Amino acid sequence: MHSAEAYVRCQPAESVASGALAALVALVVVPVTTQQTAQASDAVRLARAYLSRVAEPFPAALAALVAEVGPVEAAERVRAGEVSPSVASQTSARRAEEHACADLDLIARRGGRLVVPEDEEWPRWPLLALENVAARRCGGEPLALWVRGPHFLADVLDKAVAVVGSRAASGYGEHVAGEFAYGLALAGMTVVSGAAYGIDGAAHRGALGAGGVTIAVLACGADIAYPGGHQGLLGRISREGLIVSEYPPGVTPARHRFLTRNRLIAALGGGTVVVEAGRRSGAKNTAAITLALGRPLMVVPGPVTSASSVGCHELLRDGHAESVSSVAEIVESVGRFGDDLTTRPAEKESDLGAPQGEAMRVYEALGKRSGVSDEAVSVESGVPLDRVRALLPELELAGLALQVDQGWQKLEVG
Repeated sequence: MHSAEAYVRCQPAESVASGALAALVALVVVPVTTQQTAQASDAVRLARAYLSRVAEPFPAALAALVAEVGPVEAAERVRAGEVSPSVASQTSARRAEEHACADLDLIARRGGRLVVPEDEEWPRWPLLALENVAARRCGGEPLALWVRGPHFLADVLDKAVAVVGSRAASGYGEHVAGEFAYGLALAGMTVVSGAAYGIDGAAHRGALGAGGVTIAVLACGADIAYPGGHQGLLGRISREGLIVSEYPPGVTPARHRFLTRNRLIAALGGGTVVVEAGRRSGAKNTAAITLALGRPLMVVPGPVTSASSVGCHELLRDGHAESVSSVAEIVESVGRFGDDLTTRPAEKESDLGAPQGEAMRVYEALGKRSGVSDEAVSVESGVPLDRVRALLPELELAGLALQVDQGWQKLEVG
């Protein structure tokens, strides 16, 4: 397990040329262990800090610009207003907000850091699913993540599960959430949730009670204790787990930010457990995103008379989720995704990325000890034969499948 405490201290530049960065930064890495980790350059971190405040997540047009020209050049263009109308619509209102240095210094004083895609700590594998075409409606990969806590983010997400549910939880729901989170932590799983009252809070407390790692994904700045009643809980999470947010320090909660936050909860977990959910709830939104990402969706059945379980029962009745009633069942369901896929070494990645949707179904239909014909894979997975024949070579290139005499065989990696 890695641990890292890295932060950026910004020193204002005495002078800058026109179009240059508005400030310079000096990177100070304070390792908890002797292991060195790859870090983004000073300019890249400063640029991403600026961009994370300039636009509300997820800014698709801005993200495309960053992917095309890099974060430093993108930040320059945004500052100068030399961007396309689509990028301008996402950035023009705040492009003059130059708080990157102050934000980086503040998060450092709160015991945190800005983690960016150029860092080794960046959770590439879990977030890769957000780039899936089928999940575009959920929003893509974040521009950066503001993180507080002693753990190395990428490491603790190797085996993770999201546990979510209603704020207006019943005693039954809070008990189940706490017990499940406790058991998952004992099983070595990281518990991801949203720090809300009810099910979320019970899940965080359960994981902490077992001495495990829990991640609170916030809809506000990572320095803000929200809800106020969870100030003590969030303080403990920042010391023993991790607090993660797309929003820079000082940003207050807003309704739309909770929906954006839900996509991160779904992405950071190898699967999602909905303990309780009303007919309309944020938990059902997280469930929908989980399905769009191709991740396992599990629900806990409740009393048929309980309004808090109506959403769970609807997900079951519609065939969108599987019922779970024990920690072992959750580990089994998430393990099919997590153990086989999220712990793969980086050299096994390919342009295919993490198997999602049809690719995941094809992968799961492969034989473990002997080959299976592509026709049999098609029947087992329910994926059309021509699509199966297109996906199998891609899985082979990704190091996930092997063509043998009898057909196609699953490669167990890790």
